[in-house]
This record gives sequence, C-alpha cells and structure tokens, in this order.
Amino acid sequence: MRKTLTIMLAMAVSGITLQAFSPADEEGSDSVRSHGPEPAVPVLSTFPSELTVGGLVSLANGNYAIQMGAFSRRANAEALSRRINEMSGLTLDVIEDGGLFKVFINSSLRGEAACLYIPVNFPGEAREKVRAEEKAKTTATEPPAPEEKAVYSANETVTTTDSVAPVAESRPESVPATAIIPAQEVNTGEQVTAIADPELPEASSALQKVRDFFLIRGNNPWLTRYNYFGKSVVFVNALIVTIIASLATMLILLLVILLNRRRMEKEAKLRQYLLEQYQSLIIDYLFGSSGPEPFRKIASDNYRRQVLIDQMIDVSVNLKGDTREKLTRLYLDLKLDEDSLERARSRRWHKRIKGFRELAFTGIREGNDEMYKSLNSRNEILRMEAQIALVRLSEKDHFEFLSHLKRPFSLWEQITLHDLILQHDLPVPDFQRWLSSENPTVVMFALRMIREFRQMEAEHEIRKVLLHREPRVSRLAVEVSGDLGMKSTLETMKRMYKFQEYNNCLEIVKSMGKMPEISMLGFLKLVLDKEDDVQLQIEAVKAIENMGEVGVQALVKVMKSEYKNYNIIVRHVLDRRIY
Repeated sequence: MRKTLTIMLAMAVSGITLQAFSPADEEGSDSVRSHGPEPAVPVLSTFPSELTVGGLVSLANGNYAIQMGAFSRRANAEALSRRINEMSGLTLDVIEDGGLFKVFINSSLRGEAACLYIPVNFPGEAREKVRAEEKAKTTATEPPAPEEKAVYSANETVTTTDSVAPVAESRPESVPATAIIPAQEVNTGEQVTAIADPELPEASSALQKVRDFFLIRGNNPWLTRYNYFGKSVVFVNALIVTIIASLATMLILLLVILLNRRRMEKEAKLRQYLLEQYQSLIIDYLFGSSGPEPFRKIASDNYRRQVLIDQMIDVSVNLKGDTREKLTRLYLDLKLDEDSLERARSRRWHKRIKGFRELAFTGIREGNDEMYKSLNSRNEILRMEAQIALVRLSEKDHFEFLSHLKRPFSLWEQITLHDLILQHDLPVPDFQRWLSSENPTVVMFALRMIREFRQMEAEHEIRKVLLHREPRVSRLAVEVSGDLGMKSTLETMKRMYKFQEYNNCLEIVKSMGKMPEISMLGFLKLVLDKEDDVQLQIEAVKAIENMGEVGVQALVKVMKSEYKNYNIIVRHVLDRRIY
C-alpha cells in the first residue's frame, strides 16, 4: 500500500519539478546528482512541490535510491546525514563518487532502481544573495499560516557552504525534486510540520576555523586536495615553508657574520694600536726613567690588561739578565701572574696553554703542579706545551718530567726539547738514567740524546737495551752502538741476530761494518753463505771489506768460488767506481 501511494504521489507533481526547477539554474545549489555511469532505469514522473518529513519517509520505504546532496568535503556530507537522521530516523549513507561525497537513502538500490535527487533546504539558513526573480516570486506567494509552519516552496531553495551544483544532463535516470527537511518535527493534526533551526553563531564558526588551522585538521588549507590532480599539496606547502625558512636563516646568518666581522676588525685595529703604545711604555720603563704608574691604569681594564700581558711576553723573549728580572718584577707588581695562574688552571686546553706560556716566559713556578698534571693529557699540543714550560721553569733538573711521562713521547716533541737545550744553553743531564724507563718512547729519546751528546759512559746500559722487548727500541740501540763505536756490544749483537726480525738483522750487520772486528769475520761469512736476501749479503761483504787487508783477502777467496752469486756480490762491493 505504501509503495502504491508513493508512486501516485510522485507522478502527480513530475511536471512541476522537471520544468520549474533545474539545479543547474540555481546559483550555489546545495548539492549535485551523481556523475558516475549507471544503467538506465524507469524515471519517476513527479513529486509534490512541497515535501515534508512524512513524505520523505514514505519515499524512503519505496524501491528508490534517493540522493539528498553532494559535497566536496566529507564533514559536510556527514553533518547533513546526521541532521536528517535526527529528524526522520532514516538511515543514510555517505558514498564517495567522482571526487564528491554524496548522501544517499537506500544506497544499495543504486543502479538497480530509480534514483531520485532531492535537494535539501533548511529555512533558517537562507543567505542574502537571492536572485531578484526569486524574491519577486517569494513576495507574490502567500506565506504559510503560523499554525502549519510546514510549507516551503521550491522557489525558496537556498544553498549551504561547500555544496556543489548538480548537472541534470549527467544522470537521465535521476529525477530532481524539492524537499524541505525542517530541524524539528511538530505534529499539527495529521500533517508533520517543521520549525527552522537558528543559525550557528558566527563566532563559533570562526573559532573552529582557527582551531582547524593550527591543529592541522578538518578544513585546514594545508590539507586541501585538488580534484584535477587528486593529490595532496602538503609536500608542496612543506617545500615552500622550507624555502622561506632557509632564506630567512640565510639573511640572519649574513647579518650576524657582517656584524661579527665588523666587530673583529675594530678589535684588531684597537689591539694593534694598544700593542704599539704598550711597547713604547715598556721600553721607557726598562731603559728610561719611566715608572710603573702608567701601567696601573692599564691593568684596571680586563681587555687592556690582557694586551699588556701579551706585549710583555713578546718583549721578554729577547731579554736577559737584569732587564728580564726588572720586567718580571713589574709583572708581579701589577699582579698579572694571578691572571696567568687562573688560565693555567682553566678547564679549556687552549687557555691552559696560554697560561703555561705566560708562566714560562716570566719564570713563575707556582703553576708547575698543573703542568705535571697535563703531561699525560690526551691532547698532544697541551702535553708538548707543558713539557716546554717545565724545561724552562725547572731550577736544576730540566728533564725531570721524563720520569713522570706515561703518554707516547712523539718525535716532534723530542726535536723541540733538543732545540730548547741548544737555544737556551741548558745543562745536559745524564740521559742513561732514562734507559730503564717503562715508556719506550722515553728510552728512544734518551738513546738519541746519548748519541747526540756522545755520552760514552752509557755503554753498559745500552748493552742491556739491545735486548729490549720493543723491536724499534732494540734496533735504535744497535744503531746508536754502531754510531758510537761501542765494540763491547758486538757479542750481544751476534747472539741476538737469529732471534731478530729482518730490519734488526740488517741493522746489526750495518753496525758491525761501522766498528770492524776480525773476530766477527766468521759470523759475517756465515751471513753471506746462509742468507738468501741480497741486501744482507751486500752489507756483510761491506763489513768484511771494512776489516782491511784481512777482509779483502777473504773476499778474494770468495770470488774464486764456483758459486756465481758470490762473485757478483763481491765484484759489486769491491768496485770502487760505485762508491
């Protein structure tokens, strides 16, 4: 019975809805019909020009798919679905089709039965923008009675935000009709009437937009999708923000660099000016009649005080005797030593180095404890500066720090200390005391200094070092023994030969050639005969030749041997054109 009544009701008004109302003619129509292709189905003829909630419920119980609207945002479609559900109790579905979110009743019948398009309008949401013709028609039409409150014509159709105008030609099987779904239902006799919802406050809408913008949700423009691409522009927006942030950062860095450069230039000019002024004051104080009074005012300022310290150290490099002591007294009188001690105790290594240098040049020994602590620092530069400072500040034993050194003593540090001995004419200690050190690099430094200063009294200790567990130390001991001609080490070299690595064996044969001994002739012949390495054979022949006539005769006998390699090596060594 319901289906029959619904069909008759629809056919009665098909002429009005199909001719008098076209969704494409309305500006800002609330929704559109579906664009997707569907099979052709019978078309309903008409609907009444005014449709109440009861009529919509009756239509919903028929075999029709009813589209209530189409929106570009899901949130608006779901809002319409909830609103109609609250008023009518019908179940509505939101379906995405062709990039739009469409609200359907009986969505399961799409493509199988007739599809009706019913644009929904709420009386309380009319906008000011209405065509002049619609206003005239509305004025001419007699308003509904107050007690009915349910009749709204199709000419009063208004739009809601985000709705999309329908295209009638895209769905020939869809028949549009106008329905008024009020916000609240009121029973007036047998007909269901409606009362319009009040408009939402503009403040609440604005607040929601602000929240969506900062929380990146809802209708936030950063989450917008464009239908013609179908892709999010979040990545493009992120690139734009990144570019803007990069440009801003570059400008800030450029400004900071320029300001810092200008400041450094001013400081450099001021420092150069102060250095020239302070140099003349120091010279007048040391060699003229000037007193310490001009310096007291300078020492009251931290920046100028540091410049004065630097200038006094530069001047003290070339001073000796009484003038140097006079400058040191001025340094102490101005209490500049307190600044140097404070830097020597600093946790920053570059400040400690500066403090060590200042104390070393001024001869102040109060910071020696800090220098001993820095001897085994991981920082190689800090270790070297501490060593240099201790050599300059020690009263008697300038190389006492070697007994406390546990870190590797690099070759560059060894050369630096050797230059200090020569430059400052320091007393040379007996280096054999460090040949028993547990630090191999210290032992090697002691061997080099023994050879440099020809400390022959260390021969007994060097003979012990030949058997050192470190091959590099043992090799250097062999080299030093040969350079100093310590023949007492030959027997030790002979016994240790077969237990040594190749480089050490080669160095032993070379050292035997530096201090020729006839007792080693048999050993050298054995090396020539048993060794396969040509370099060892050549060095053995050279060592035999250095023994004089006895050695040459022995080589002549070797040349008469049938072993051709002997002849080649001996001829090579005895050829005077080569050397």
